[in-house]
Amino acid sequence: MAGHSKFKNIMHRKGAQDKKRSAMFSKLSREITVAAKMGAPDPDMNPRLRLAINNAKAQSMPKDNIQRAIDKAAAAGGEDYEEVRYEGYGPGGVALIVEALTDNRNRTATNVRTAFSKNGGNLGASGAVSHGFERLGMIEYAAAIGDEDKVLEAAIEAGADDVESSEDGHIVWTQMDALHEVATALETSLGEPEGVKLAWKPNITVDLDESNAQTLLKLVDTLEDDDDVQTVWGNYEVSDEVMEKLG
Repeated sequence: MAGHSKFKNIMHRKGAQDKKRSAMFSKLSREITVAAKMGAPDPDMNPRLRLAINNAKAQSMPKDNIQRAIDKAAAAGGEDYEEVRYEGYGPGGVALIVEALTDNRNRTATNVRTAFSKNGGNLGASGAVSHGFERLGMIEYAAAIGDEDKVLEAAIEAGADDVESSEDGHIVWTQMDALHEVATALETSLGEPEGVKLAWKPNITVDLDESNAQTLLKLVDTLEDDDDVQTVWGNYEVSDEVMEKLG
């Protein structure tokens, strides 16, 4: 088990998604629809759907929206999305993994490639950077849930692998196949989490100066603004001092 972490910047700035709530609901709905289409429409029988619904609830998505997204999977002639992953490099040699759900691979690939090239990055081949990350389960809790010792004790009891705590909150790490089991156990002891997802956790991180950080965050914003892009992961760190300068 680990202690403090600087992981808070890796998933981009907290609060950035709050300004994009409607876009976020759209992305969450798409994930729910895809999960329901790939398995049973019953979350108790479909771990991926259960995960998608939990994430939607964590973002206060209305129940009606969640049900509509599930029903959409059974509708004849509905959109047929596929999962695509893009890998590349951003300013300062930062490694980025972009996860997308799309009904048009050509459109998404063009948009992602353009975002990289216009913001100091280069899109690489599949597998170009993912070897520098671990695929793990990630459970997020707000700082208000309790101190580091409380979360650490609950995580050990739940069978988690690691905990990273900071003033921004707590991140509990698990193996991929243990994510649902650990998340369920933590919900009993700590309450509902802010997020439960499969994550790309970098093995090492890159510290960015103000110039590279500004360009990189613009690249991440551009990617996240694309309707097809679900998540952007990176191995970058931006210090609090640099973040304050960038506003």
